[in-house]
Amino acid sequence: MATGTRPPENGTVPGHDADALLGRAARGDERAFELLYDVVAAPVHGLARRIVRDPAMAEEVTQEVMIEVWRSATRYDPGRGSALAWIMTIAHRRAVDRVRREQSAGEREARAARYGPGAAHDPVGERVETRLEHERVRRCLGTLTRVQRESVTLAYYGGHTYREVAELIGAPLNTVRTRMRDGIIRLRDCLGVER
Repeated sequence: MATGTRPPENGTVPGHDADALLGRAARGDERAFELLYDVVAAPVHGLARRIVRDPAMAEEVTQEVMIEVWRSATRYDPGRGSALAWIMTIAHRRAVDRVRREQSAGEREARAARYGPGAAHDPVGERVETRLEHERVRRCLGTLTRVQRESVTLAYYGGHTYREVAELIGAPLNTVRTRMRDGIIRLRDCLGVER
């Protein structure tokens, strides 16, 4: 992470606006991206740190986010929100993905430990188990209403924000939030996930 004075959390430093910098970075301006990095790295790192809790992992997430911002800067649409909001959405997704990966790895290690130290790695068994888990999720998605399923799928598999989902399905933002909340609760109950 870049060192130096910490920029304000609003995505600006004197004379530099994150929206303008991201626009220039999208056109390949490396200096603009360096300035953008200085503007957003601290807020991105702060968010990652709150989610993943591990300082080293938060640093990795921050770097991954900034690489993704550089690579996908052309996809930023100023009409949908500020550059900082767009970047923080990417950061949130990356951090949550990292936590999920770490949890999955821990669960796999725990299962492997149950089989004992001499147990052989069973890739076929793992693939079958993963396929069964995916099938359970698909079956539970089938219990949702069409609108709930569409909203949840767009958000969690498509990576869209609530606002983007609302625009894609032509529904009010609060309606989408309610549908997603209800859908997530139904999925959690169907999958037997504890609260």
